[in-house]
Amino acid sequence: MELAIEQAKLAQKNDEVPIGAVIVSGSNVVSSAHNISNDPTAHAEMLAIKQACELLSTSTLCDAEMYVTLEPCPMCAQAISFARIKRLYFGAYNPKGGGIENGAKIFQFCSHIPEVYGGILETECSFLLKDFFEKLRRCLENI
Repeated sequence: MELAIEQAKLAQKNDEVPIGAVIVSGSNVVSSAHNISNDPTAHAEMLAIKQACELLSTSTLCDAEMYVTLEPCPMCAQAISFARIKRLYFGAYNPKGGGIENGAKIFQFCSHIPEVYGGILETECSFLLKDFFEKLRRCLENI
């Protein structure tokens, strides 16, 4: 999860929502990514899955585990299922936009459901998001 947090900090340095994702297979980091701008589908999870599949020349990641700093949204949850990721670890819960424990609860409707572990380093992951949005609100108030 520490590597996902590092990715989230890279996003924050680029004035992006600080969300990071890492895919691991065995003891090897296969891919890592963070949110990028100008593309509503360029979530950290989507980018990490795409990168891992390209690197491994496969469309499934059956032996892989994903670490992400925020509970994935419904779009990312579905992609995680399609990629057949074995385990998902996420940091902060996402009551407004989550797709696993909150919101749409996508895995109820999927043929592949990964093992899910939420709240990993939740305090650190939540702080990054709260700090980012507080700074953004202050900036917008000064416009």
